[in-house]
Amino acid sequence: MEPGTIGIIGMVSLIVLLGIRVPVGIALSLVSLLGLWMIRGFNGAMGALKGIPYDFTAHWTLSAIPMFLLMGTIVANSGMTTSLYAAMRVWLGWLPGGLAVATNFAGAGFAAASGSSMATTATLGRIAVPEMLKSGYNPGLATGVASAVGTLGAVIPPSIIVVLFAIFAQAPVGQVLIAGIIPGLLTAFAYATLIVLRVKLNPALAPRQSIERVGFAGHMRLLAPIWPLPVLVLGVIGGIYSGFMTATESGAAGVVLAIIVAMIQRTFSLSMLWSSLKEAATTTASLILIAVGAALFTRFLAFSGIPNILSDLIAAGGASQLSIILSIAVVYILLGCFLDPLGVLLLTLPVLLPVFASADMNIVWMGIILVKFIEIGMLTPPVGLNVFVMKGVVGDDVRLVQIFKGVTWFLLAEVVVMAILIAFPQVTLFLPNLMR
Repeated sequence: MEPGTIGIIGMVSLIVLLGIRVPVGIALSLVSLLGLWMIRGFNGAMGALKGIPYDFTAHWTLSAIPMFLLMGTIVANSGMTTSLYAAMRVWLGWLPGGLAVATNFAGAGFAAASGSSMATTATLGRIAVPEMLKSGYNPGLATGVASAVGTLGAVIPPSIIVVLFAIFAQAPVGQVLIAGIIPGLLTAFAYATLIVLRVKLNPALAPRQSIERVGFAGHMRLLAPIWPLPVLVLGVIGGIYSGFMTATESGAAGVVLAIIVAMIQRTFSLSMLWSSLKEAATTTASLILIAVGAALFTRFLAFSGIPNILSDLIAAGGASQLSIILSIAVVYILLGCFLDPLGVLLLTLPVLLPVFASADMNIVWMGIILVKFIEIGMLTPPVGLNVFVMKGVVGDDVRLVQIFKGVTWFLLAEVVVMAILIAFPQVTLFLPNLMR
């Protein structure tokens, strides 16, 4: 059997395994090893199994992932984020849909501190959604904004998915992380604009709230308790952007800063640290298993020749960058309906990276485009990972269909944001270019 045929059979088999809910890491590894066995023989498959997991996990840059995860778990478990929503509520409550706008920007802050979309969604579901429902907000709007803004954890640094993309694409991790800042902020402002316009047109969605007048001094006092988040974010991003620290070093610095802040705020304890370490280790192990499977799958596809075949077809057809991006959008939206975000990324990268190279597409720009597509997939049915996280938090208070209807409006905002990022690559590349 020809290697190309084996490659196609392997890709179809992988989709079938994922469709029947075989864990992503196991499915990737199983298909890859069987495919390598058919192409290179038993010794070739065992050689890949012996060398690739070590070579991948020994990659220095990969150590940024447990550091960012540990920083995020310490931030969440020490309660540093609890005061952010209260401050945003007073500062932004005067706007139409003010509580939803406050949730939006508070979520952006949570995302920047945690690097996790699901953690941000769960936090907002516990803190902000009950407050909005109690104030008479439409359930779809309340849960929709909290679910949608959670996706910013995938693009605003520090982002675990961005780090993994940079490692697989052999792109500069620091530049790809920094490239997510402007698109992340643009998305947050697009969401806020959508909320204000919707409530202006339909005030019944969000009844006006009487916000306590605290004066300028009161507003400043509300900002005082949230100082840990800007310190952490500026410490991590500033270290990377200045070139003073690598992504891994900035992650480690973020962990130290988070511990120091927790001590200053008297929320640090050995039990909190142990719980954070266990959460970070468990998540890291899960991510590494998937990443190793993806590395094996990359080797399998390379021997099958599928990426080269696709690259040659694109080169021969003279496909434009725009047509490639639109094709990727369709693929990612379809895969996002059935697979988790990390699975979508690591399943497609072995095929897409040669395509980007053949079309001379900037890898940093495309990294953020792909992460944004993944972000959109976290909101689309039937999987919609963030939607199900929100449903798990709010329980029977809001029906699943209401949450999906709520996030649909924010998908419209994503269309506008993606059009800007695709039409104007410099929006994404402006900050990374300054680092060179």
